Amino acid sequence: MSQQVLDVSNEVAAELAGVEDGVLDALRERLGCTIALRGNRLTLGGDDEHVTAARAVVDELVELVEGGHQIGPDTVGAVLAALDQAEDVRDVFEDVVWRHRGKKIAPKTVNQKRYVDAIRSRTVTFAVGPAGTGKTYLAMALAVSALSEGAVGRIILTRPAVEAGERLGFLPGDMLAKVDPYLRPLYDALYDMLEAERLSGYMDRGTIEVAPLAFMRGRTLNDSFVVLDEAQNTTPEQMQMFLTRLGFGSKMVVTGDVTQVDLPREQASGLIQVREILAGIDDIGFVEFGNEDVVRHKLVQRIVEAYKRHAEETGTARSR
Repeated sequence: MSQQVLDVSNEVAAELAGVEDGVLDALRERLGCTIALRGNRLTLGGDDEHVTAARAVVDELVELVEGGHQIGPDTVGAVLAALDQAEDVRDVFEDVVWRHRGKKIAPKTVNQKRYVDAIRSRTVTFAVGPAGTGKTYLAMALAVSALSEGAVGRIILTRPAVEAGERLGFLPGDMLAKVDPYLRPLYDALYDMLEAERLSGYMDRGTIEVAPLAFMRGRTLNDSFVVLDEAQNTTPEQMQMFLTRLGFGSKMVVTGDVTQVDLPREQASGLIQVREILAGIDDIGFVEFGNEDVVRHKLVQRIVEAYKRHAEETGTARSR
């Protein structure tokens, strides 16, 4: 058994001690040693191997805080992953995608960093993984950044309205009003990244368009940053239709969670099939996210893991 004692600054102590963030709980859970913070003194205890590993992680967290980064439980996992893969933690956290009202949108895990790099370097990028891994949010932040820098002339955000033949008919209003509940999460993310007045201007001019997938048919999307969200609910025909809308000077990002397909069981999912069809084609990238990339409340990660185990044990995971 060994023990190491570190003196940390007030700023670092405050970040580590945040009750709601649960950074210390995450450190104890992931590192397998005792960790106590009293004032500005952090004590690590346990066997030599665990204490040495914990010290390396804490040193990285201290540098992040002193570099102006806020940390949370997900940061612990990201630091561990970066150290395991011999990557520089600052390369992950300092790749700021977009800033709004003092808020920095940047990768929080190694996989998120790879996703951001893939979008920048490829024309079409697929992101597949569970809820809470930042697939859609990061793609939209990159889209807003590309628009702001003049790299594209417009942003198009779309989702399939999978129950259009059923529930939408009972909703009031015209077709746009009926599909609005399906598109609302995309609007919410936009309002998180742009001033309301600026966003309204973009949408009035058609510079930013949020529309159901059916509205993409017959179009050619030039000079655009296009994001297809909830793509697990596309049919193979819809996926092909969407991908062939790609025009000159455009990027496409397709996101989805193949464990949450809302299509009828007998209907194949376009997102599940597309990797087999497009594997190996240049300028198309695939990024797989796992439970370790969930950056919401730690309970979300446990819920995702529990459902994954249940699907594996019962053989109910979709294969098409």
